[in-house]
Formats: sequence, structure tokens, C-alpha cells
Amino acid sequence: MSDNKRNPSTIAAAAGAAAIVLLFAPMAAAEDPLVNTGYFGDVAIKGYDPVAYFTQNEAVEGSSKYSHHWLGATWYFSSARNRDIFMRDPAKYAPQYGGYCADGVSLGTVTTNIDPKAWRIIEGKLYISYDPGAADGFEKNPAKVGNSQKHWAEVQHTLVTEKLQKDWRKSVN
Repeated sequence: MSDNKRNPSTIAAAAGAAAIVLLFAPMAAAEDPLVNTGYFGDVAIKGYDPVAYFTQNEAVEGSSKYSHHWLGATWYFSSARNRDIFMRDPAKYAPQYGGYCADGVSLGTVTTNIDPKAWRIIEGKLYISYDPGAADGFEKNPAKVGNSQKHWAEVQHTLVTEKLQKDWRKSVN
């Protein structure tokens, strides 16, 4: 058989795998909330301390010395105190939308590359963006918060589908 012809069993297997991805993607999203760890590694917010945004009102780099594993990601903190505060109520301090760019989510898109120094706390919740201009725009336009909440489910679906496809490709190689 030449390389230009498609094997029917291969096509059927690919179609079956795609169907499984679409069937189970919503369940995976519900069971395993997504945390942005960038393109490499498993560290959330590029190693910045999520508690410091609230307690010090600034972006502070954390340390692997003070880390905690939560939702499949490693979170760094600038002190044992901040780590312990986070461990008592992580959802209170973790960035919205798993640390993906809040401005991108407001547009229904995924922006993995974030700038931990481009952040805002709005109504007690932490939002991180890809640059300071996006963070300013997010804060100045209250509709963006509502839009990001509206689009988050579809963005999660996209992220889960992409993750499952990558995992499936790895398993067949």
C-alpha cells in the first residue's frame, strides 16, 4: 500500500479517539480544574506568590523552598506563612481562570503566556494578564469580568480537548 492511501482501520481508530475526547472532555474539566503552568514544567503563575498579591499588594517571586502542590500544579510562596495561608483556603488566593490571561478569556481565547506583574484584584479575586496594558483594560472595563465568566467554560473545553489530544498522541507514539 502506498503512503498516499489511507488505511480504513487507522481512520476509524482516529475517529473513535476523537469521539472519546469529545465525550470525556467536559468530565475531565469538571474533575481536574486547569492551572496554567506555562509551556514547560508544573509551576503556577511562573513561580510568583499568589498570597502576596493580597497581603503585600505586589507581585512577589516565590521560592521552591516554600511550595505546595495543588490542582496538579506546584505553587511557590515567598514565605512559609504565605504557603500556610494558601493551604487553608487556596481558592481564595489562586488566580481566576487557572492563571490563564483573564483578558484573553474575556474574548473567549486562550493566552498561556502571562506576566505575573500584570495583575489586578477586582472584588476580592485575582486576575492575571499577559501584559500591563491588558490588565489596565481588564480593570477599566467591568464588562470584561462578566465576559470572562461567560467564556470560561468554552475556554476550559478548548484547553481540555487540546490536552487530551496531546496525551492521546503521546500514547500512540
